[in-house]
Amino acid sequence: MAWSTRELADLAGTTVNTVRHYHRLGLLDEPTRRYNGYKQYGVRHLVRLLRIRRLAQLGVPLSQVGPVGAGDENAPDALRAVDAELAANIERLQQARADIAAILRDDAPADAPAGFASVAAHLSEADRSIIHIYARFYDDDALADLRRMVEVDAESGAVGDEVSALPADADEATRQRLAERLAPTLARNLLDYPWLADPARHAVPHARATQQTFIDAVTELYNPAQIDVLHRAGLIAQERARAGAEPDDLTLF
Repeated sequence: MAWSTRELADLAGTTVNTVRHYHRLGLLDEPTRRYNGYKQYGVRHLVRLLRIRRLAQLGVPLSQVGPVGAGDENAPDALRAVDAELAANIERLQQARADIAAILRDDAPADAPAGFASVAAHLSEADRSIIHIYARFYDDDALADLRRMVEVDAESGAVGDEVSALPADADEATRQRLAERLAPTLARNLLDYPWLADPARHAVPHARATQQTFIDAVTELYNPAQIDVLHRAGLIAQERARAGAEPDDLTLF
């Protein structure tokens, strides 16, 4: 019994292009040809193709299919590496499912930063963007603290909403009033999370985070009045923190 390339592919549950690809990689021997030039595949080709497909289904890279399939002495190590990669993928998929469940439960934006689904609806577009940048540059401990800060801010009232809605041409009195109302929250954060004064120690090792990155982001994401309020509030907060004010002594109003 002899089969054409298409017939062989159908029998193995794959495609003609896949069969040809395996030929190019040297995984599947070229068959003899009929007088008219058409290939003639036999049982050995079908068995070989099915074995290649089996190893591919297990996750063995095609570059390692040859030695693994031949029982190379390193085959067990190759399979253990594949298993470790599969375990990591399973963990990633489980986390993705958990994140999707949280997004649906909290009616959060689909692109809400991981772990922030419960408060994402209370964040402005600019704030969510900044958190995405933080998530790229800082470790899990820093992000956990940031989540707690955001949760407290979300419960604290409308100050953050007012800053988010502040027009670029806001007058001096409005800016100063909002800065003074925002400062206690920032001061409390500085007292509760001292690492904010030296965030570099929470930077992810492989990320090239720079202060300039965040300066550029803030400049682009917030309007001049909002940046002014944040700057003023930050200065007031630093003064209060340096004075050693206790968190309970800092009120929002």
